[in-house]
Amino acid sequence: MALNLHDAEFLTSAVNAKGYPKHDLKEIALVGRSNVGKSSLINALVGRRKFARTSNQPGRTQTINFYRVDSLCLVDLPGYGYAKVPEGVRKQWGPMIEGYLSSRANLVGVLHLVDVRHKPTADDQTMNSWLREMDMPHVLIATKADKISRGKHGKHAKVIRETLGIDPVLFSAETRQGRDQILTLVQQMMA
Repeated sequence: MALNLHDAEFLTSAVNAKGYPKHDLKEIALVGRSNVGKSSLINALVGRRKFARTSNQPGRTQTINFYRVDSLCLVDLPGYGYAKVPEGVRKQWGPMIEGYLSSRANLVGVLHLVDVRHKPTADDQTMNSWLREMDMPHVLIATKADKISRGKHGKHAKVIRETLGIDPVLFSAETRQGRDQILTLVQQMMA
């Protein structure tokens, strides 16, 4: 069953379980470093440029944002790693992200985003290990594929695969490369 991507709306932002929406929808969370392109991926999936707020400044997403897309809920988590925000705010993100990922009953899968241009960081490796230990269904997505030449895609994907032990889906919010493959994987997670 295909998702109606035009039937999409922002539901709410939350910092803890009290603020999570009460619904029966399956949820797929997006995790990754600050400024890796989580909000841009949501926008590309639903085909709207300004559906989820994006920014060039790392750390713009400071809450857990819930977006209903047809019968699914995409959950945009704050980025981990470097961000231009006060240290106290950044320290709150760890428990916020872990609390959601470890206790949300609606969660059926995770889209783990890494930047194709860089070797996965220690934070990326920690998240990858945690997802495996929790036996959480997940897809690794290498974003910003348009920022490197097509001829270098294989080399960059190999570095990611060797570091994290999983083949990434190459994705570009600009060209929509990988979008259809990601939508297929999302629908498999929902099944």
